[in-house]
Amino acid sequence: MSLGPAVAARFPAVREGAPLVVFDFDHTLYDGDSGSHLFAWLIRRSWWRMALALLITPLAGPMVAWLRTRRVGISAYVWVGTIGMGGERTLNAAIDRYVAGHTEQIRARLLPIALDVLHHHREQGDQVVVATGAPPELARAILAFVAHEDVPVVGTLVGPRLGALGARRHCHSHMKMTMLREAGFTAPVETAYSDSSADLPLLQAARKPVVVNPKAKRVAMFRRVLPPGTPILNWGCPGRGGEPVASATD
Repeated sequence: MSLGPAVAARFPAVREGAPLVVFDFDHTLYDGDSGSHLFAWLIRRSWWRMALALLITPLAGPMVAWLRTRRVGISAYVWVGTIGMGGERTLNAAIDRYVAGHTEQIRARLLPIALDVLHHHREQGDQVVVATGAPPELARAILAFVAHEDVPVVGTLVGPRLGALGARRHCHSHMKMTMLREAGFTAPVETAYSDSSADLPLLQAARKPVVVNPKAKRVAMFRRVLPPGTPILNWGCPGRGGEPVASATD
């Protein structure tokens, strides 16, 4: 997706030797789970998908609720939502339609303080990348259509599975660091922003980790495993933990 020169010109070019800054997407830049919102929309496209989703819910629903089986449960709903899709290009086209048709709802979920922090890094000429467990086109389209951002995105890669689509490589936990490096982001991570304990490999790799919008019950764990003084902030994400901040400069 090309945003054209007008958007690209809003910020200076990445300066030589710029520090690498990595943002998670869900619950960091976006209030909620963007992938769940997308796949719920895909399921609601037809009555038979909704019926099939209801049919698998007694098994898949509890799996989503339990951390150890969450990926399997989510994959079941992804399968329902993507039955008949020919490949990643078909999914990307559906993502673009979803984002274009839900611009206002999505804009309301983007966290203004988070975007201000992202803007600050870009204004400094830092090398900024978003690394997400969602399909990369979803974060890319949201940032392009709604926030008018053109930052690179690394995310979960999908491919054909049993007549639908499924994850080929899940951009999650240690794999997130692997996929960042494979995408060419090989410099040491200067600053990393994430809400998730799954991103501990990323946060621990960063010289300056910043925990944002964590689940309240995870705050003590983050304080225990990350360096003393690591900021644990809430950027306006309701129902989440962290010290509330009123602006990006707080």
